[in-house]
Amino acid sequence: MPSPNNPASGYLVSFPDAPSIVMDLGPGTFAALQEIQDPCDAHMTFSHLHADHCTDFPSLMVWRRFHPDTPAASRNFMFGPKDAPVHLGRMSADHIDEVDDFSDSFAFSAWEHGKKELIDDVFMTPFHAIHPIEAFSLRMEHTKTGQVICYTGDTAYTDDLVPAAQDADILLAEAAWGCEVEGRPQGMHMSGTQAGTLARLADVKKLVLVHLQPWSDPQSALEAARSEFDGEIVLGAPGMEFQL
Repeated sequence: MPSPNNPASGYLVSFPDAPSIVMDLGPGTFAALQEIQDPCDAHMTFSHLHADHCTDFPSLMVWRRFHPDTPAASRNFMFGPKDAPVHLGRMSADHIDEVDDFSDSFAFSAWEHGKKELIDDVFMTPFHAIHPIEAFSLRMEHTKTGQVICYTGDTAYTDDLVPAAQDADILLAEAAWGCEVEGRPQGMHMSGTQAGTLARLADVKKLVLVHLQPWSDPQSALEAARSEFDGEIVLGAPGMEFQL
């Protein structure tokens, strides 16, 4: 969830000669996106549809449709859980009993576990996540360079995470439960320890801990991850950038 000076979940992957790819668009992320690039020049992907990962979508639609100078000139791709058109359409509709048809702006396709989707020069592969609603972890692989980014989304630990993250250059791993899962609700999130275990088993190059809650102790999560993974570990922060 958002905290002071820290938007909720949203990640931007940029390329020199193609539209960017946005992974999730939680509260506060659309404002941050405007500071970096034209919000229209991006494809959208959603790991799942909890509010902290998608509720800036209506603002994006207003910009794409009604900006007086730079509205969207063409449609972009969108991928997400199968209910995304209805869920997001209700959020951006004018009336409570309506669903906004945003097919004027996005060409939507639903994720299917293990099915690669080609977005320009990037293959994105979704893997089933363990969460109270339909959710996916996302593997992004550049077809020309072979570089890999994995984003776990929100998930409890599952063996499906290992192939999703295998040999990733960057692993964005949620650690919402801090240093341990004991005493926490099951089937929702990971701990720093589990994020570190995943990084070790998948042999990733860099682990970035994300989705840390405002009431948690980030350093404890970091130390827990270090107990399992001896590679580079970073605490995710707003505006943080990585070059590949």
